[in-house]
Parts: sequence; structure tokens; C-alpha cells
Amino acid sequence: MRALIADDDQISRKVVVALLSKWGYEVVEAEDGEHAWRILQEENSPGLVVVDWMMPGLDGPELCRRLRESGDQNYHYIILLTSRNSKEDIIGGLNAGADDYITKPFLSQELEVRLRTGKRILELQQSLQETLEIQSYQAQHDPLTGVLNHGEILRVLEMEVNRAERENTSLAVIMGDIDHFKKVNDTFGHVAGDAVLIEVARRIKESIRPYDAIGRYGGEEFLLVLPGCGIDECSQVANRILNVIQEQPVQFKDKSIAVTISLGLTCKKIEHTELTDIVQAADYALYQAKQNGRNRFEITVN
Repeated sequence: MRALIADDDQISRKVVVALLSKWGYEVVEAEDGEHAWRILQEENSPGLVVVDWMMPGLDGPELCRRLRESGDQNYHYIILLTSRNSKEDIIGGLNAGADDYITKPFLSQELEVRLRTGKRILELQQSLQETLEIQSYQAQHDPLTGVLNHGEILRVLEMEVNRAERENTSLAVIMGDIDHFKKVNDTFGHVAGDAVLIEVARRIKESIRPYDAIGRYGGEEFLLVLPGCGIDECSQVANRILNVIQEQPVQFKDKSIAVTISLGLTCKKIEHTELTDIVQAADYALYQAKQNGRNRFEITVN
């Protein structure tokens, strides 16, 4: 784990650096509070911070206060080193945002134990953050295909509709449905059907722009949201999707499964349009594509 030691006294700083290095920490040095503050603004700055109370310019408590008020999402565990040992000073340091303090002179074993406590808290905090990120991802994504789920793709659509209204720009929506998907399940089994869904989602995702969105609308249906996209651009995307799906069969074990998809497109400049109207327009165009032979796209222009 990385640790920052900030102390304007070079001898004292080198002593702490030597101890931390001995205990396995990757140490970053700062000769004063301003230098420490600049380091803490960097991406992936050290999580453990050992800072001397008395430093010229920006002292330890003020550094703590500034860091806590910055709103940095990455938590830093701060230990104040101080020769002040009155209860009022200790309370003042902790109120400034320090997590712990050590009075000088200190035993090296005491510093080691307090650092170990800080390391454990940071590791627990990191574990909690990772758990929250996993839960957030799972709440937004379809567990099978990894694309956005029904609720999240509609939320993205609503957000883009609002943006298009504000900026008076166009918005395209594509509804896609895998052709004869029931036949795939009946012929090859549902596990093979899952493999087809996963592969189709992957190919579609690779066919759209990074800022476009794809979600599994339900079953074998996918909904795509393409901000700032006109009819011509949307048609190009649709043709690209049709080609990338049909040009290579999906491989499942020793089986090659031919797959095609039908697409319904709608594109317009948004003017107080209801979300359901946009989805229904794309769905109607999809119905027309199915009726007209599948493996094609149709467009509904509003």
C-alpha cells in the first residue's frame, strides 16, 4: 500500500520513511503541506497519509480540513504527528479531519500498529466500494448478455429524449428482434439459445458508437438508442448490424447456428414526444420488417 509522509523537517521525515519502507509500504515524500496537497490531488494518490502538525504555509490540521472539504471520492486515512498532547489540541486535530494522531516522540511499534489499523480500514472501504459497484452494475445490466436491462435502457432513452429536446437535435431508436428465435431453442436447446443471445448482443454492441446505448428489451428483443443520429446514419448502423449478424453463424459446441435479425427504426427531432410513442414507433417498424420477410429493417419517420 502507498503512504504519504509530509514533514518539513528532513531528518524526521527520513526516519519515518525508513520505518514505513521497512514495513513494506511504498512511500511518497512531501517536504511541506502545499507539496502534500498537490500530491493528494493526483489520481491514485496514497491512501495512507502521515502528516506533521507544524509545517510552514499549510500545516497538518489545515491540510486535513482542505482534503475533507474537497469532496474527494477516494478516502484518505490521515495520521497527525504532533508534539502537542493537550486534549484540546487532540480534539482540534481530529475535528479538522484527522483519523488518528501520534504524539512525539513516539515508539516505532505504536506507529506501525496505527498504520496497520489505517490500512485495514482502507482495505475494508475499498472492498465495500467494489461491492457497491458490483451491485450497481447488476442493477443496471442484463445478467445474461451484459447489455443494459429493460429498465435501464428506458432510463437512458428518457435522458436522451430530454437532451434532444433541450438541444433541438435528432434521436434515433432501433428495436431489434432475432428471427425465428423459438426455432433455435426448439432445435438446439435453451443453452444454445442463450449463446445466441450473448453473441448477438456482442456483435450489435461492436457495431454502434461508444456513446450509443443497447439494452435487452425483453426475450430476444434489443433496444438501441442513438443520440444525434439522422435517418441516413441510422440506416447505415442498421445495415451494419444486419451484416455482422448474418455473415457468421454462431458457434455452439460443434453446431453452427445461422442467425438473422429484423430491425425497426424511428428517427426524428424530439418535440415533446412521449417515451411510449417513440418505442411504439420503433416497434411498429419492426413489425413491418417481420411482415416484409425478416432479416431487414424498416423505418418509421415522425
